[in-house]
Amino acid sequence: MLRGVLFIFVSAFLWSCGSHQQDSLNVFRYNESAGISSLDPAFTRNLENIWAVNQLFDGLVELDSNMSVVPLIAQSWDILNDGTEYIFHLRPNVYFHSDPCFGADSTRAVTAHDFVYSFGRIVDPVVASPGKWVFNLVDTSRYGGFHASNDSTFHVYLREAFPPFLGMLSMQYCDVVPKEAIDTYGRDFRSHPVGTGPFRFAFWIENVALIYHRNAHFWQRDGQGSALPYLDAVRIDFVKDMTGEYLGLLKGDYDFMSGIHPAFKDELLTPDGTLSPSFQEHIRFQRTPFLKTDYIGILVDDTLPLSTESPLYNVLVRRALNYGFDRKEMVRYLRNNSVFPAEGGFIPRGLPGYNEHGNYGYTYDPEKAAALLKEAGFPGGQGLPPLVLTTTADYVDLCEYMQHAYGKLGLQVNIDVLPSSTHREYVSKSKVNLFRKSWLADYADAENFLGLFFSPNFCPDGPNYTHFHSASFDSLFVRARKENDWRTRVALYQQLDSLVMEQAPVIPLFYDQVSHFVRKEVSGLSTNPINLLDLKTVRKSRKE
Repeated sequence: MLRGVLFIFVSAFLWSCGSHQQDSLNVFRYNESAGISSLDPAFTRNLENIWAVNQLFDGLVELDSNMSVVPLIAQSWDILNDGTEYIFHLRPNVYFHSDPCFGADSTRAVTAHDFVYSFGRIVDPVVASPGKWVFNLVDTSRYGGFHASNDSTFHVYLREAFPPFLGMLSMQYCDVVPKEAIDTYGRDFRSHPVGTGPFRFAFWIENVALIYHRNAHFWQRDGQGSALPYLDAVRIDFVKDMTGEYLGLLKGDYDFMSGIHPAFKDELLTPDGTLSPSFQEHIRFQRTPFLKTDYIGILVDDTLPLSTESPLYNVLVRRALNYGFDRKEMVRYLRNNSVFPAEGGFIPRGLPGYNEHGNYGYTYDPEKAAALLKEAGFPGGQGLPPLVLTTTADYVDLCEYMQHAYGKLGLQVNIDVLPSSTHREYVSKSKVNLFRKSWLADYADAENFLGLFFSPNFCPDGPNYTHFHSASFDSLFVRARKENDWRTRVALYQQLDSLVMEQAPVIPLFYDQVSHFVRKEVSGLSTNPINLLDLKTVRKSRKE
């Protein structure tokens, strides 16, 4: 009953936006089943918050569809002093949303001082932002690391060169916020955001609906000079039942759905991974490689008995496991080709450094796998103790597929299914030596993936869950992350990726894919490798 009353109230509020009549409103609707915890850029740790915040806030730069850094509030920049000083030149016509925090529901232009405040807030231990790591290399001995030499010039200082840093500034953690709003709302800024983005906050009934209105003073325009955004409003529902979201898409209640739930996989997609013909009249299927690799990790720490007493410590066994199952068949039958078999290496498709020529990596070769097991002293799996593969419930089907394939090689694999929280704890504390894991890029650079094999990143202090250690890898990794020449850096990334595949501390399974199901009334909704929802240029032919 309460939910029904709230629904009516929110709908009435939505129709009140702007001066438009009800029959002329252009409203984009989607569902967020996982919910949204905060609209504060400082807490954009998960995709749900990132999507919501991206409509309200801007940063210095953003990534285009090719994952190249392009200007946003910064119209240009200079990189000086061997890559340790960044100077950003700001646009003069960017304004915060109108809000009482500026006095009498007015607005204010963005200045370089706002970025000094916003970045300083991210590293403030009192704020406890999970994005603090973005500024780990900032040189606080120079102006505290951030400096405004005037209203339109903003400086960032690093202790050492780090070429991926510019792309990292496109993350929502780095969006600009006004100090007045933080001072006014305090912790309630999470539910009373004030940004510069294409939409402005209107109303939020938590666990029911979130509404944005068009920002009539947004600074960006399209190629023809028309004001952006085109939409009048955005509505986000919080229906936890995935069936409700799926049916809402089919009925037109929602304009798009991201991802493929296993319950609807066979209904939506053909075995080849294309949209089923029965949906093609009203729905468009958009997909692109996602910067995410799913893999099986193998603990290879020579200081831990759990690792050294296991046959998995033998690199020949690890290589045999990589050759011992058919990734193409696996993703075809278990994922309807909605992901890509990981036969190239650990760096996923969509990133510079991906092994597109296939000159290293693993394909299905049971004969080679058998030969490696024999060379390791386990012919036909004889003498090899049972292996325990630890996973969570969502990936049991993949693990069972591998279990069956390894059985043909004479290997016994037992699957241990753990709750997600327990699985995370066991992996981070090196309590298991064969585990399913995935890595989603924090920023669009292969350095982010290769960091999983850098010795200083041993878990639990970092993401090196396998405890892989190689002096040659570490040396090459440090060299690559300081290399300013893009082509040289990419070549170094591929050398590093090849070295990881040779030592095989991981078994790459698949590279993920961004999958969007979009109603055909919607146009201008792009799909990108970081799965960022950008509604600036979206139109709808059906108004509400």
